[in-house]
Formats: sequence, C-alpha cells, structure tokens
Amino acid sequence: MLLHLIFAALALLSLALTLWQWLAARRFPLHQRAADTSFAPGVTLLKPLKGLDPETRGCLESWFKQDYCGPVQILFGVADAQDPVCELVRKLIAEHPQANAQLVHCAEPFGPNGKVSTLVHLERLAQHDYFIVSDADTCVPPDFLAQVVQPLRDPQAGLVCCFYALANPTTLAMQWEAVGVNADFWSQVLQSRTLKPIDFALGAVMATRRQQLNEVGGFRALVDYLADDYQLGQQITRRGYRIELCPVVVECRERAQGWREVWAHQLRWARTIRVCQPVPYFLSILGNVTLWNLLFLVISIANFSDSALERVLCGNLTLALLVQAYGVPVSLGALLGRMGCANDCMVWLRFEKLVGLGGLEGAIADSRVGLQALLAPLKDLLQVPIWALAFLGNTVVWRGERLRVLRGGKLVPVTRP
Repeated sequence: MLLHLIFAALALLSLALTLWQWLAARRFPLHQRAADTSFAPGVTLLKPLKGLDPETRGCLESWFKQDYCGPVQILFGVADAQDPVCELVRKLIAEHPQANAQLVHCAEPFGPNGKVSTLVHLERLAQHDYFIVSDADTCVPPDFLAQVVQPLRDPQAGLVCCFYALANPTTLAMQWEAVGVNADFWSQVLQSRTLKPIDFALGAVMATRRQQLNEVGGFRALVDYLADDYQLGQQITRRGYRIELCPVVVECRERAQGWREVWAHQLRWARTIRVCQPVPYFLSILGNVTLWNLLFLVISIANFSDSALERVLCGNLTLALLVQAYGVPVSLGALLGRMGCANDCMVWLRFEKLVGLGGLEGAIADSRVGLQALLAPLKDLLQVPIWALAFLGNTVVWRGERLRVLRGGKLVPVTRP
C-alpha cells in the first residue's frame, strides 16, 4: 500500500510539473515582433560549417535574404579546405554579389571544440561590434536580424538567443526527437525561467556584443568546453548582464537520420546537461509523466489482483473496485493530458509556419504535428535509459569525433589504441 501511495504521488507530481511547463510556455509572447526596428547596428554573422547535406543551401541562403537596414558582414568558416560545403558557399557568395560575405579557412585548432576553434578564427576578422553566432543547420525568417538585435538596445542585455524548432523530422526517430525539441525543450526553459533568470544561452542563434565577448576572454576561453553556448551564457551573466529571449522562432533543418544517430545525439545532449547542471538534471526524471503513471497503473493492477479474491470473500468487491481500480482512469487521463500538452506546445511553436502554409498543405502539416504528439509517451519511456546512461559514462560523439567530458564540461579527445 505504501508503494502504491508513493507512485500515486509521483504520478500526480509529474502531471503537475507538465501542466506548469505548458502554462509557462503559453504565457510567453512567442512569435511577437518588435514594432520599432530603428536600432540597426552593424552586425557580423559568424557561421562555422562542417559538411554538406540537402538542407544546407536553404539554411545558408536565408541569411543572405535578410531585410535589415544596417550593415551586415557574413563570415563562413571551415576547418578543411576540401570540405564540400566550400563549393556551395562560393556559389552563394557569387549569387549575392551585394553581400559582404567571405569564406575563411580555419585550419589551426585551438582546442578540442572544433566549432569554437573556427569561431576564434572568425572573431579576428569581424568588422562590427555586434556578433551573431549561428549553427549551420539554422534557417531564419527575413526579419530575423532586425528582431534579434532589438533587446541589445539595453546596455544590460548581454546576450540574446531564441527558440528553435526541428522543422523536417523525416524519419520516425527524428519525429521522436521532435517531441523533445518542439514540445519539451523550449517549454522547460520557460518553466526554469519562472524560478530564476536564465543564465545559459541556446546555441542555435546567439547575438551579443564584442564588449561582452572580450570580457569573458573571447571565444578562445570556450574552446575546451563541449557546451560552449552554456558556458558563454554563464560567463556573461556572472558579469551582471541579462540574457534575453527573442520571441522569433528559427528552424533547424537536418538531413534524414536513423535511430543510431538520433540516439547518439540525445545521449550527447543528456551528458552535456548532466555535467553542466547535475542536480536539476537528476531531478528532471520527476517530470516524466508516462513513466510514473505507468508504474502507478501497474502497481494498482497488481494490488487489485492480489487482494480481489480476499475482498470478494469479505463482501467488499465494490470497495476493491473503487480503491484499487481508480489507477486505470487516472493514469490514462494523465497520459492523454501529456499528449495534449505536447501537441499544443508543438503547434504553438510551429504556429507561424503552419499558418503561413495555409490550405491543404497547412492542414497536412498540422496533422503531422498531431501524430508526433502521439509519440510523447514513447519519448518519455526512451528518455529513461538515456537519463540513466547520462550518469554511467562521460564520452560523447560530436562532429565525427569521440570525446570525453570532464567535470565542469571540459573536453579531451578519446585516445584510440
């Protein structure tokens, strides 16, 4: 009976945390635009690249099509001059001769984080004092630059980042991952913000000033860390600046990936978060609605099976049904609530895109989001071994390299025999 009550409490707690998370997401002014975009300082876009896939062209081209009245410099960085992405970048630069864009060969490594090593090279060539750092797979709307710099009007705003959506989950594994990205991640960030100001950055797109970057020691100070975005946000907030969230949502477009790649990706994220925030990550299992409600359901059925005959013999079958079997409707209701919250968060994150499509195409896209929400229980259950594995190892595979994450988040290459 005690175990039954424990699981009942955990099931209710997980549902309460999920509803709190959903409410925090719904209260954020997602997709809203600043009306006054007269603040348009010169910006330098730093774009580290590695490899080429079918989505790369569209992502990179979106940065050439910005409706921004200030000067823009675009620096593309590659570590390998033979990387196939180099040819694409040269074509894009030729197709947009009006753009101040340059491809930079960043061969010299400064540490185990190859992406940050590239940023160290690009930082030296920046012509402007406002920096935008963006991942290669990020696609942005035409007004993005005009919107993301607006919070930097305030000198106390040290860094601006934004939420992102996994826009093209073409495989079942990617659809499973999309539940974590498009439903859970951004709403969990906002849930955390209800407790304290954000002290970390979201790495898909970050905007900051040269001044703040210099104060933390430049990108060179981050080159030994896996979660460079987390470290940059931490360093900036420790110096008294705020991190702001831009309400514009960007898209992350990835090539088709199977279960092996998605699993490795999720495990890398889990171990990164565990190293950066060990206590919150350990407690994150409490918000797993599917896990605790299924355990509550199992223990309810087991208790009913063990005591049903005894209760029947004692003439208390009605009491047995009321006391033991209530776990079934409660658990099923909680699972439906989990899927409903996931669906609402995914639709809200992708609302602009779904409305923009319109007609039959929009209806199809909307239905796909609804089908992805049905994967929320699967996402929760598979998250349990990932959560456990995050504590059972410290190696990750990133950008084709196997690396070991040390306490504090620093990286060292794994020595191969």
